[in-house]
Amino acid sequence: MRKITAALTALLFGGACAPALAETQLNYWLWDNNQVPPYQACADEFHKQHPDISIKISQFSWNDYWTALSTGFVSGEAPDVFTNQLSRYPEFVNNNQVTDISDLIKRDNVPTDIYYKGLLDLWSKDGHVYGLPKDWDTVAMVYNKDMLAKAGVSEEELNSATWNPQDGGSFEKIIAKLSIDANGNNGLSPNFDAKNVRQYGFVTPELDGYGQTQWSHFAVSDGFKFVDGLWATAYHYDDPKLAETLTWQRDLGLKKGFAIPQKDVGNNASGLFVAGKAAITPDGSWKISFYGSNAKFKVGYALLPKGPAGRRTMFNGLADGIWTGTKHPEESWQWVKFLASPTCEKIVGASGVVFPAIEEAAKLSQDTSFKKGWDVSAFLKEATPDQTFYFPITDHSSEINSTMKAALEQIFLNDVDAATVLKDANDHVNSVF
Repeated sequence: MRKITAALTALLFGGACAPALAETQLNYWLWDNNQVPPYQACADEFHKQHPDISIKISQFSWNDYWTALSTGFVSGEAPDVFTNQLSRYPEFVNNNQVTDISDLIKRDNVPTDIYYKGLLDLWSKDGHVYGLPKDWDTVAMVYNKDMLAKAGVSEEELNSATWNPQDGGSFEKIIAKLSIDANGNNGLSPNFDAKNVRQYGFVTPELDGYGQTQWSHFAVSDGFKFVDGLWATAYHYDDPKLAETLTWQRDLGLKKGFAIPQKDVGNNASGLFVAGKAAITPDGSWKISFYGSNAKFKVGYALLPKGPAGRRTMFNGLADGIWTGTKHPEESWQWVKFLASPTCEKIVGASGVVFPAIEEAAKLSQDTSFKKGWDVSAFLKEATPDQTFYFPITDHSSEINSTMKAALEQIFLNDVDAATVLKDANDHVNSVF
């Protein structure tokens, strides 16, 4: 009798307890180690709302990230969700490696008017959408406040600087004044020794074919245009305006001694800047935390100089993509939707690491930087339609970047005719279409 009673009790009470829900773990990849903490906070909040889904975040260095992602696509071991970049995603679209989420957006009535104007367009093609905007960036001039003060250059003077490819405008005079040779002469002195410089006024970041932080802001402010619109099939790298811009910028280091020679820069411009080797360098808003944490001097952020066509900065941004091979498409969509939501973007904004794609969250990021003593308003002041241009989104970006990076290195490292090099490179770029 006791055995029967025990069996009935076990049956009744055991049956009343529902089995625990199986938990799905999603793999999420990103490349910026500064963004791991805020996105882990987003993952924790997401798990509270979706207790049956957990997020495993993996971070790689920039170059390792794309190698690992490409390998994962081929081997079938790519992450469920990954941080995507505008220069890369057209290839993923063509190779059917990133999911079209347009129907999911409609199904769940996801608001898309909450983002900075134009950002969603960058992730759309022929009515298909491949990501929801998560952040944006512009470029500003990062400067050493101590060096400016010692040289007698005011921050207002730098913020109102102008530039042109003929004589460099007031901007070149500023970086000349900030360039000091071994005898203490600055670049405005007739005795300045361009071959024996101990402090440079400027350092150009590592060269690439799109020049986001290196040269695009100068070239476009002179009237250069990469392409004629989104998903164009021809580039204009042979524009004389680009040749004259690059020649001017190249000669700052190769001939005048106002910039660190590109052969000595490599991919370490930001490191040379924080080491006190140069007074000014152009860089993107995603590097704010790097400069604030690594420089032993006070860092400022100034507006880009105005060129003949005004002030121009590349307006770029990231989104999260869903791998088409994921075994958990619905769970991945829920995570992507959350990543681009006001809840997560405000968490990221409060960290001050990047400017989220939602304006309210971007202002949180600015406030966080202000509390740390960093005035980053220049990046936001430039984020207007009349001062920005889009990253050139086209097919064949890897080959284009490879071709143009080689051309840019040839121009910056040697005293060659930029127009000739650019024409040959542009012919090759356009032939791939």
